[in-house]
Parts: sequence; structure tokens; C-alpha cells
Amino acid sequence: MTSESRGERNTMEVASPSQEDAESRNFRTLTLLYSNYIWTRFSNSPFIGKISSLCRQFGRAKSRRQKLCLPLPLPSKSVDSSLILTEASSIYDVLEDVFEHILSNMHNVQKNLRYWQAKAEGSNAQKAYFMIFERGPRALFDETVEFVRNFIAEDSSFQILCHSASGFISERVAVLDSLQSALATFLAQVYMMIDKQGEDLVTDPQKALPSLLVTINGLFSDLENTIAQVHASMSLIDSCAGENKSSALVFNKMTEVQLEQPQWSDSEIRDAVDIINQNIQKLDSYISVLVARHQKPRRMTRYWIRYTCGAVGLSVCSLWIVRHSRLVGSPDIDNWFSDAKESTVSFWTEHVEHPILSIRDELFETFRKRHRGVMEAEEVHLTANSLRRMLVAFCEQANGEKLPENATDLDLLQIVMGRYEKEMMHPVKSMFGGDLARAMLIQVQKLKLDIETAMLELNQILKANEINFAILAALPAFAVIVLSMILVRSWIMQDKGAEGRGRLARRQRRLLIVEIEKRIMHYQSCMDMGQAQNAQCSFGLVLYTLDRLYRAVERHAKMTGEWSCLRQDIIDLAKPDLQITYKLTITSRMERVYDCLLPSLKQ
Repeated sequence: MTSESRGERNTMEVASPSQEDAESRNFRTLTLLYSNYIWTRFSNSPFIGKISSLCRQFGRAKSRRQKLCLPLPLPSKSVDSSLILTEASSIYDVLEDVFEHILSNMHNVQKNLRYWQAKAEGSNAQKAYFMIFERGPRALFDETVEFVRNFIAEDSSFQILCHSASGFISERVAVLDSLQSALATFLAQVYMMIDKQGEDLVTDPQKALPSLLVTINGLFSDLENTIAQVHASMSLIDSCAGENKSSALVFNKMTEVQLEQPQWSDSEIRDAVDIINQNIQKLDSYISVLVARHQKPRRMTRYWIRYTCGAVGLSVCSLWIVRHSRLVGSPDIDNWFSDAKESTVSFWTEHVEHPILSIRDELFETFRKRHRGVMEAEEVHLTANSLRRMLVAFCEQANGEKLPENATDLDLLQIVMGRYEKEMMHPVKSMFGGDLARAMLIQVQKLKLDIETAMLELNQILKANEINFAILAALPAFAVIVLSMILVRSWIMQDKGAEGRGRLARRQRRLLIVEIEKRIMHYQSCMDMGQAQNAQCSFGLVLYTLDRLYRAVERHAKMTGEWSCLRQDIIDLAKPDLQITYKLTITSRMERVYDCLLPSLKQ
């Protein structure tokens, strides 16, 4: 072994624990930096550059149709005409790439920024809970140890924890907000530049291309200076925390010769386009690393306690299942499956199949019995008429006079009962020579008629509700089927942000319009106060929100046939020179007219 190798090994052995801890904390960041560095070196090779350029040229037309981002403010004839593969069309592709990548990076920043802003608005208890329980098991151990140490040392341990949480959250809010402002300003500058020079790009591209490329080069320089301030603040925070500093963002610059000469050759234009593409890749790499350091914790990290408890519970259940399975010679699971199968079949037979068949049979039986019920009712009616005539004849004979026709059955029965009481005073004589037997027969017939009438009414009620009883027996099965359909429907038609199809998606699309209105008014307010930098940032945020709305409504508006009008309204809202009153009129019309932006009918 050489002395140099022994020296390197000794150096590695005497590394301090603090350095090892810092390296472990920055392992992910360093991995991203090195991977981006390797990819940059690999992609900058001449052979790979030619292949990628060729792929971009032949795949640009197809990919442009698949992009769902806010259109560039180019004249209509440049959009309607079929662009050939010229230097001008390559510039259009570069502008679209810049526009799309900036919007994508802003969306990545916005998602994490909203999360940290929501945390910043929470109470101290919620912030303390986040610091302890939503940052992983290591944070739980470290924060618990620190909390106990501060509690022993002094009484304000909870305040110290809340202050640490507020600083942790506010740092991320500040970095992401500054990054979003820088990207929004750059986006607004690019959009305004295209809006001003769009006509020249179509009419005289050879003359407009050099100035356009020089302007884009200057905008990248301004973006580099703005992000450098964010990087400086981050470096200060990293140095205070004892962490390694990340590399700063440095864009490629055009040469002084290119910046000064008015006319460029085709090779110089291609070189400038390659520089812009390289700057886009550098910006994407830097933003991805920066956002990765300040992004919201992953779902697994935030809910690690629930997942841990679930894993423990699943392990216990698995162990319990193994103990009752064939693996250990137990027939319990087989018996349970057999019982479950029998129960399922029994449930299906008794509560699904049998009730449905019963409903079918009852429908035919109802029609069959209806005629028989009519016949029974007619028989009861004839019996009642016969008894009525018998009562009238008996009462007329007992009174010796003709009774009125409107006499009720109750009046006739009272006469019969009176005659019956008199005959009962001499029962033996009345049995052979009186009306006792006839009066008793009339009473029995009346009682039989009342019973038959009651039974007929009860039978009619039961027959009328036979179908209802059968449906009631099938209600459990219907409830299970409906619940299953609801669950399947909610799983299939689940809301996917503002691009979904449900009620929540409609609400989010309407909230995007509200956000657009607020940012348009803020942009106009900054313009009125002469704050050009803030106005550009506000206009960039307007473009970002319009892009989100454009993506969310395109598919739905095409289905309803409203896309052409709605697309033009979104493009009009993106015009920087359009009056604010007209823009607010457009947003008001969008909320009232277009079907995909109307509130849901189901509340």
C-alpha cells in the first residue's frame, strides 16, 4: 500500500461526526446536483446535440398539438398557417418551450408554497404538532429530546418549539415566494416581448430574430441576478445552520459580437437558440434542486404514524391469519370461507333472488286474484241484500205496519232484538209457535255477514300491499347494490383538481376565475402607483392562473361546443394592453355563460 493511499484512509478515519452528519443531510441534494451535472455534460456533446436537435425538429409538430398551455400572443395568421421548418419556426418552438417550462416550474413552486402558507396560518399548537409528528421519526426523536431539554432548562419550552416551527415554515415561504416572483416577472417579460414583436416575427423574421434573441438573452441575465439574491439569502441560512452551500445559477451568455452586429447568419441563430435551450435546462435543474430542498414533506412522511400503526396492525393480522391457516395445520380459515360462502349464497337467495321472483309472481297473482276478489265482493253484497229483505219482512210482521225505505240496519236490528227479548220470556212456547228461532237465525246471519265483510276488506288491503311487502323484503339487497354503485361511481369519476368532472372541480374552476380577477386588479393597482416591477410580477401570476384555467376547461368546453369562444376570452384576458373594465366584464360573462364554469346543480 502506498503512502498516499494510507494518508487518504487516515483522513477518512478522522472525519468528524458533524461532517458526516452534514453529508447525510445533504446526500439527496448532492445526488441531484451531480446527476444534473452529468446529464448536462452528456447532453452538451456534439453527437447528442445533433440527435436531440433532429428529434426536436421532427417531433415538434406532434408535440405542439398535445401541449395544453396558454397560447403565445402571436398574430392569428402565424397560428393558422402551417409553419415550415425554418429558423423562424425554430424560434417559435423555443418561445413555446420557454413559456411551457416557466409555467411548469411555477406550478411546482405554487403547490409547495400554498402548503407552507397554509401551515403558516395555523395555530401554534398546529405548528408544534407539525414539527414533532409530521416530519418523520427522526424529527420526532430530535424535537422530543430538544423539548425535554428546554423544559428542564427553562419554562418556555413550548414557546421555543413554536418559534422554531415559525422560523422553519417562514423560511420556506420566503424562499418559494421570492422564487415565484422571479419566475412570474420573467414570464411576464417574455410574454410582453412576444406581444410587442409578434407582428415583426411574422412579417420580417430575418430582421426581428436578432433583436428578439438579444432581448431573451438579457431577460435570462435579469433572471439570473434575481435568483442570485434568493441564492445569497439561502447561502446565509445554510452557513448559519452549518450546511454545505449549493452551486449558484449561471446562465450561458451570447458573445459580444453577436450582441453588437445587426444581422446574423444561420449558424449564429442556431447557436443562440442552443444557448436558450441550455439555459432552459439549467433553470429546470436549479429549480428542481431548490424546490426539493423546500418542498412539502411527502405523504409518507406526513402520515408516517398512521402508516406505522397500519403496518403494525397488518402484521398482527397477518400473524393471526397464519395461526389459523393451513400453514400451521388449522382448518379455521377454510371453515370461515365456507361459512361466508354459504351466508352469501343464502343472503342472495333470500334477499335478492327470492324477493325479485316474488315480486314477479305477485304481479301475476294480483291480476289473477283481482277478478276473484270482485266475485267475492259481489257474493257478500248479495248476502247483505238477502239479509236486508229478511230483516224488513220480520220487522213488518212484528210491528204490523210497513216500514219506511230509509230505515237503517241498526233500526231493524233494534226491532229484532226487542222481539227476541219478548220471545225469550216464553222460550218453550216461542220455540214451537213463535218467532224465536227466526230471530236467532237473523242474528246469526247478521254476525256472519259482518265477519265476511271485515275479512273481505282485510283481504283487499293485503292484496293491495303485496307488492309493497315484496319490495320491502328486497330492500337490504337494493341498499347493498346502490351503495356499491355509488362507491364505484365515486372511484371512477373522482375529482382530479380543477380538471375533474365533479362538483369540487367546478368549484375550483370558479375559484380560478376569482383569483384571476384579484390578480388583474392588483396588476392595475401597481400600474397606477408606478410600481413596474410589482406590476410585471402580478401580470406573470395572471398568466399562470390563466394557464391553469386553460388546461382545466379545454376538455369540458370542447365537449359542450364552447371552446372557441371560451379560448378567445382567455386569450383576451392575457392581453397586457386591454382595459381592466373589459377584462372584468369578460370574467363576469365567463361565470354566467359557459356550462363548464357554472356552479353544480347538486348542492
